[in-house]
Amino acid sequence: MPTVLYRLVNVFAETTFGGNPLAVVEDASTLTDDDMHLIARQFNLSETSFILPSAKAAARIRIFTPSYEMPFAGHPTLGSAHVVSTLLGAGDAFSLEMAAGIIPVKKRAGRWTLQANPPVTRPMAASRAELAAMLNLPEQAIAGPALWVDCGTEQPMIALTGVEHVQACQPDPVLMARHSTNRSGQAKTYVFARTAEGFEARYFWMAGAAGVSEDPGTGSACANLGGWWQATEGDKDLHVQVRQGTMIERPNLLTLDVEHGRITVGGGVIDIGAGRLKW
Repeated sequence: MPTVLYRLVNVFAETTFGGNPLAVVEDASTLTDDDMHLIARQFNLSETSFILPSAKAAARIRIFTPSYEMPFAGHPTLGSAHVVSTLLGAGDAFSLEMAAGIIPVKKRAGRWTLQANPPVTRPMAASRAELAAMLNLPEQAIAGPALWVDCGTEQPMIALTGVEHVQACQPDPVLMARHSTNRSGQAKTYVFARTAEGFEARYFWMAGAAGVSEDPGTGSACANLGGWWQATEGDKDLHVQVRQGTMIERPNLLTLDVEHGRITVGGGVIDIGAGRLKW
């Protein structure tokens, strides 16, 4: 009977039951792609990560949603880094191999950080009026031209004029599929507005027949926010906090640093459990 060990962690967490939950399978070297899909569906979290040997980094990480594999995602990267550090004795600074490339990770001041890939950007084709209709907001809530940004996974960056509009978003699934589907065929939307500390953000994605779901904390989108900053603000440095998950009562605190052209995303990781999966 196949058996794997796994750990449960909360990423971008300030309290035990805050943050974004992640299951990390400690050794996936004997698992097939189908096994990983089935395990991800069993956990039914936004992502499950799988640790594999690597000749290029401390470990190779594969990331699965219940529906598909992702080349890169932020909270699985940081959660996996936390587990690799303790499980493999990798220390506080190393790299992880992912489908999107080699991702450097580091622990500093009790928080794990990742250095994202350089961003690739392109404009969104949808007009401000179309984006406003998609989000069920007034047109004046859209702060300016929206961008597709890709630091490992492509997502739309839609700046809003105030936090009240971020909180009021109610994406229309039909319009989201029409206006906000990335090159991989995934309908996603990331909205944000400036705050005194940095940004308040929300991330929505299409969950098949279940309609639109909201992610509590999205590190890949936070990295893409750094790419949006570079595209719109040039060489200005940025050192901010990004809060997410407020409206679904699952608070997440992410740090975003853009300095000397490098984009770094960080957050706390809290262990909440471990177990054995057999089938």
